[in-house]
Amino acid sequence: MWTEYITPASLQETLRLLDEKGEKARLVAGATDLMLELERGVRKGIETVIDVTRLPGLDRITLDEDETIHLGPLVTHNDAAASKLLRERAFPLVSAAWQVGAPQIRNRATVAGNLVTASPANDTITPLMALGAWVELASVRGTRRVPLQEFYAGVRRTVLRPDEMLVDIAFPAQTKTQRGTFLKLGLRRAQAISVVNAAVVLDLEAATVKSAVITLGAVAPTILRAPEAEAYLAGRELTEDVIARAGELAAEAARPIDDIRGSAAYRRAMVRALVTRALRQLRDGQWQAAVPEEPVLLASNAARRASPSAVHHPSSAIRTKINGRDYVFTTGHAKSLLRLLREEAGLTGTKEGCAEGECGACTVFLDGKAVMACLVPAPRADGAEIVTVEGLADLTPASSKGEGELHPIQQAFIADGAVQCGYCTPGFIMSAAKLLEERPRPSRDEITQALTGNLCRCTGYYKIIQAVEDAARLAKS
Repeated sequence: MWTEYITPASLQETLRLLDEKGEKARLVAGATDLMLELERGVRKGIETVIDVTRLPGLDRITLDEDETIHLGPLVTHNDAAASKLLRERAFPLVSAAWQVGAPQIRNRATVAGNLVTASPANDTITPLMALGAWVELASVRGTRRVPLQEFYAGVRRTVLRPDEMLVDIAFPAQTKTQRGTFLKLGLRRAQAISVVNAAVVLDLEAATVKSAVITLGAVAPTILRAPEAEAYLAGRELTEDVIARAGELAAEAARPIDDIRGSAAYRRAMVRALVTRALRQLRDGQWQAAVPEEPVLLASNAARRASPSAVHHPSSAIRTKINGRDYVFTTGHAKSLLRLLREEAGLTGTKEGCAEGECGACTVFLDGKAVMACLVPAPRADGAEIVTVEGLADLTPASSKGEGELHPIQQAFIADGAVQCGYCTPGFIMSAAKLLEERPRPSRDEITQALTGNLCRCTGYYKIIQAVEDAARLAKS
């Protein structure tokens, strides 16, 4: 994995480290992409990981006096999905952020990381391109501003230099006459890579389109615009014939390939379908209907914790608190948090199902947020507070807890027979417990939102959902 893991205390220290370490260093925030790349051997030659997750003030979403929205480099997808400002003034980004992964992934993965990974199937690039975004890149030599459309040099390639850090994402806030949305097609309803995605932003005067921007993802090496479709829409009302023709022109702009997730012909057809669907939603005022106003985050209101700088070598100690108990680890430095918990701490309740952030069996709480432990570097545990399934009973609300009593969700799983083979159970229980902390009386839809990151290979979801509903009633009784 890595030989050195550094947690800097300031942006200046981070830039100095990048300048010093060069191409052998890699910045990490969410680590949801980097951990997989390192495990699979895709990212070679990385000796130093620089963890910026605790740098203060970089997780803000703000609107300045010039009506420009700014996203700090530590803004997560859940931060974006829950932002009232973005919902009102940049809805395409909210829709894209909401459809990335699952709640545990969105609690760690950052929008900046999504941009830097530079996959044409990454969801947030498409709406940000449509919104006219630019990025600010910083090094010890200064900063430079790069329009997002010029940031990409090909598949997983950007103009970001080894000594630079993306420190700001900015774009004009949508005006009162503008409306926009983002749609995505995946092979399943959640935890899916885009087969095709599309963002549409319109500036309207009454029923007439003054101008349009259409961007397309997963249909070329980088995100594409559809200029012929944009030009065709200008000056026209969104009749069914106009919408159909715009969809056809957008499909003609695509340059897809055949791969395991879809053929080129299928992708072109789906571009047409998504663009026409988006235009209808914008015309009919339905573009925000699919994204909840208050999405389930699986997170408490715990603030991001700053910490002093630290350098972790294989012999360095990782000092952390797990289930209320202090631990000091002198091994496990180059592992994931999942393997640190299982192999160093001996807490085997957290399961390894896929080790790729797909199944949710390794869900734990890290500083108040549900995360997938397989995608968290072990040194991130230093100075953190972690809860695993072994410590869940201690979080039982005092009003409903007797001596030696389980958490209400654990009691409900037993009473309702929500356990089949049992391998996925710890992850489901952790996600459900965090949901009940966040929403003591969740709706059926909120329960399904909360569990989208957890897979039951026995397909036993009915009893699991029933158990969550019953646990909510038990906790209040």
